[in-house]
Amino acid sequence: MNGSNGKKLSIVSSLLIALSAVLIVVSLFFPWWRMIFWAPQYPEGLNIIVYPNRLEGQIDIVNGLNHYIGMDNFSEANFPELGYLKYIVGGLAALTFITALLRKKAVLYGLIGVFIAGGLAGVYDLHRALHDYGTNLSPKAPIKIDPFVPPIIGHNTVANFVTSSLLGPGTYLVIVAFILLLIPLWKDRKAK
Repeated sequence: MNGSNGKKLSIVSSLLIALSAVLIVVSLFFPWWRMIFWAPQYPEGLNIIVYPNRLEGQIDIVNGLNHYIGMDNFSEANFPELGYLKYIVGGLAALTFITALLRKKAVLYGLIGVFIAGGLAGVYDLHRALHDYGTNLSPKAPIKIDPFVPPIIGHNTVANFVTSSLLGPGTYLVIVAFILLLIPLWKDRKAK
């Protein structure tokens, strides 16, 4: 610690925060979330894979099947967040790197608050999208089913399909980045 009554973070803490910034950037290159659909006719499963800036997987097949229950199509056009999320994540990485350079505990507290608010907003946004997809079913659909809300993490059964929703490696990188931000608070407190 240096001079300002323990308000300055140590060099090691600063390096941990800088590593956090790197992990945030790296997370952009990995999927953040995915949903896998299994059925007797698709034993290998069908995937919807969500990156911060695009969708991948067997989306056309999933959309073709969802048509029968009246569900809207999954498409990048229906998720405007994919157009700007990478910039928000890049901005968060930049803020994290600036925090590492400034080495001020107050700035780190603010960054942790931004992280928490962003995480909660992301969970809410994904839940809202899943709710809308599962409950706004077309009454003209050939197969009638009760509205449902797929889980963000977990399993769900709709007709003869079992779906699994899980976090992707990109989300785990962001979680590790967040944990790295908490370590300096504990480490530098112990150093007093």
